[in-house]
Amino acid sequence: MRRTRLWGAASAVMALSLGMAGCGVGGGGDDDAGDPGASAGGKVTGAVTFQTWNLKGGYQDYFTDLVAAFEKKYPGTDVKWIDQPADGYSEKLSADAAAGNLPDVVDLGPEAGYTLAGADMLLNIAKADPSAKKDFLPAAWNAMTWAGIDGGTYGYPFYLNTGPSFFNTALMSEAGLDPKNIPETYDELFAQADEMADAAKGEYSMLGRTPVIETFGTYGVELMNNDATAFTFNNDKGVELLTRYKEMYDSGALTEDILNEKQVGEVDKFKAGRLGWLPGSAYNLADFKKNAPDIYKSVAIGPMIANSAPNMYIESLAVSSRTKNASTAVAFAKFATNAENQLAFAHRAAIFPATAGTLDDPFFTKDDATDEGRVRVESAAQIERAVVHWPPAFSQAMVDELREQVALALKGDKSPKQALDDTVDFCNDRLDRT
Repeated sequence: MRRTRLWGAASAVMALSLGMAGCGVGGGGDDDAGDPGASAGGKVTGAVTFQTWNLKGGYQDYFTDLVAAFEKKYPGTDVKWIDQPADGYSEKLSADAAAGNLPDVVDLGPEAGYTLAGADMLLNIAKADPSAKKDFLPAAWNAMTWAGIDGGTYGYPFYLNTGPSFFNTALMSEAGLDPKNIPETYDELFAQADEMADAAKGEYSMLGRTPVIETFGTYGVELMNNDATAFTFNNDKGVELLTRYKEMYDSGALTEDILNEKQVGEVDKFKAGRLGWLPGSAYNLADFKKNAPDIYKSVAIGPMIANSAPNMYIESLAVSSRTKNASTAVAFAKFATNAENQLAFAHRAAIFPATAGTLDDPFFTKDDATDEGRVRVESAAQIERAVVHWPPAFSQAMVDELREQVALALKGDKSPKQALDDTVDFCNDRLDRT
C-alpha cells in the first residue's frame, strides 16, 4: 500500500474494491442540517472545483452521483469534478498552489495538507465550521489538527484505512515454524524471523523492509515532543528497535536487498512467495486473490503487530483558503464526508468511514463468513483503537534520510544510536526551516 509516503497508499487502496454490495449516495443527515456553508460566509450557490486522487477509473459512477446529489440538494450550484493520476500527485498540488490554481475542494493526506496549510493555502476547518468536530472520530479529526500550525484543523476526514498482518503459512511450514502459531507481538515476530533465517538461507525471509516511521510508532517509540516542535525517535526505545533490526541483519534474518526496499516491493515480494509477513491493509486480500492465487491459499490473517496503538492512514477533503466561493466549497466538502456518504463509499471500496458512529453499522460488525468479511470486521474494530503514527511534518526528504541512515546502521557503518541521532538532527533542522 504505502510506497514510502501515503501518496501511493491511497491510490493502491482505492484501486481495488473487496467486491462488496453497493450502497447509494445520500442527501445528507443531521450532520449537515441547515446551511453548512453559512459559517464560511455566504449562501450555498455557484461553482466550485473538486479534485480527487486516482479515483475516476474505479469509482466514476459513485462520484458522478455524489456531485449530482449535491447539486440537487443545493439548486444553483455547479461542482466540476477533476481526477488526477496517482503519479506526481503531491507535486501537482504544490505546483497548483504556487500558481494560485489549487482546486476549491481537494483530496489529500496529512503530509501534503501540512505543507499547504503551513503556506496558508488551506482553510482552517475548526474556524470555518466549528461544529464539525463532533461528526468525526477523534483520532481522525486529530490527524488533521496540527500543533505545529496554530493548532488548526485543515481537512474534513474523508476515509481511513488500516489492516491486519498477513502470513505465508507455506513458508512458515518450510522453515519449521508452526503456521497455527503466527506472531502477535514484535518480540514473537523477531524471534520467528531468526528461526526462519536458519532454514531460508537467504532465499526468503520473514520481514521484507527496514523500519519506517510507522514501525517506530507502532513499536511504541515517541516520534515527536508534545508540541510537535522536535522529532524524538532517537530515544532509547527507538535505538532498541533499530538495534534489534541490526541483530536480525547480522544473523541473516534480513536479506541485503531490503536496504532500499519500499512498500510496493515488499508487497510484490510477498505475492512472489519470498516473504513470510506483510503488514497489510484491507485491500490486500482481494489483491492476493486476484493476482497471486497460490499465495492466497496459504495466507493466514492476524492482527496488526503493535506495541502501542495500531496504525491507520487517512485521506481528507481540504478547502482552499484562496477559494472564491468558500460557502459552497465548505458545503460540498462537508456533504461528501457526511456519515451517510462515507458509509456509501465504504460499501464500494476497501476503506473505512471516519465519521462518528458509522463503524457501528452491521456492515463493519457482522462477519459474513468470508475472508473478506473477516478482514473488514477485524480492521474496523482496529480503527477504533488506531492512530495515524506518521507525523504530518515528516517530509519525503526525511523519509529518504531515515532509510539511508537505517541502511548505514544495518551494514555497521554507524551505530544504531548515531544513525538515529543523525536522522533526527536532519529532520529537526528541516522542521526549523518551515
